[in-house]
Amino acid sequence: MRSLVFDKSLRFDARRSEPSEHDGDTLLKVRLAGICATDLEIVKGYMNFRGVLGHEFVADVVSSPLKDLIGQRVVGEINCVCGRCDLCVSGLSTHCRNRTVLGILNHDGAFAEFIRLPAANLHVVPKTIDDDAAVFIEPLAAAHQVLKQIKLDGRKWVTVLGDGRLGLLVAQVLRNVDCPVRMIGKHPEKLALCEKWQIRSRAVSDIVPRHDQDVVVDCTGCANGFELAMQMVRPRGTIMLKSTVAAGKPINLAPLVIDEINIVGSRCGPFRDAIRSLADKNVDVASLIHRRMRLEQGAEAMELAARPGVLKVLLNAE
Repeated sequence: MRSLVFDKSLRFDARRSEPSEHDGDTLLKVRLAGICATDLEIVKGYMNFRGVLGHEFVADVVSSPLKDLIGQRVVGEINCVCGRCDLCVSGLSTHCRNRTVLGILNHDGAFAEFIRLPAANLHVVPKTIDDDAAVFIEPLAAAHQVLKQIKLDGRKWVTVLGDGRLGLLVAQVLRNVDCPVRMIGKHPEKLALCEKWQIRSRAVSDIVPRHDQDVVVDCTGCANGFELAMQMVRPRGTIMLKSTVAAGKPINLAPLVIDEINIVGSRCGPFRDAIRSLADKNVDVASLIHRRMRLEQGAEAMELAARPGVLKVLLNAE
C-alpha cells in the first residue's frame, strides 16, 4: 500500500505491507489525514518512532467484528490499550502501561491507504460533518481536554500561548464556555483569525510578562514557550502544557518552586465533545486549512507544514 514512512529519514513507500491484525481488529481505508506538530517533532527525534506517521484522520471501515461499523465513516482515538493493567482498570486507560499510539508509539499511523485500530476506538462521523472538518476531531478533542482538567470561570485571566493549529482550537473552545481568553502569537495572519472569532489577541513582541495570568496554556511547541509561560503566570497559578517537543536545551525550573506553580500536562481528550462542537458549528476549522496535497507528496507536505505561518496541511490518501 502507499504510505509515508519515517525511518531516520522521510520517504514515500508505494509498496508497504498492509497493517496486521496485531494493530487492531478493524481495517480502515483512509480518506484524509492531517499533519500536526507532533508529526513534525517525530522527524526531529521525538519518541524515537519508526514507521508510518500520522494520527489525525477520517476513514471508511472496510472490515470489523462489529458488523454495524462496516461501511461507516469514522475517526479514531489514537491510544490502543490492553484494558487489563492497573492504569486501565483504574480508569486511566489513555495511560495504559502496554499501549501503542497511532503514528507515535509502536503503531503504524494514518499517512497510508489503510490502518488498523480496535473497534472500541472508533467514532462514527455524522453526515453533517464533512471530511475536512472530521480530520480536526482528534486535535479538537485535545483542546476540549483543557476543560476537563482545569476549572475555569469569568474571573480568571487566561492566556493561550502559541497561535498554531492546536492553540487556535484551544482558544475557540475556551471562548465557547465564556472564558475571557486571549491569544498570544507571532503571526499577524493567524492572530487575524482571532479577531474574526471575537477572541482577544496580542503579538508576543508586544507582551511584557508581569506574572499576572491565572492560567497559561502553552501550545507553542517549543521550549522557549514554556519559559515565557513561567514569566507570565502568577504565583500559585497554573501552566497547562499542550506541547510535545523533541529534547532541547535545559530549562531553569526554579521559578516553578519559588512561585509554587501548578503544572498540568494535557494530551488526548473527549472525542464526543469535539464531534458535538463541529456538528453544532461552534468551532471554525475550515479557516485553518492551508493546503490539500496527495499522499505521494507527503515529504513535501511535511516540509510545508513546518514553515512559519502555515496552519493545517491535509493529505488525501484516496
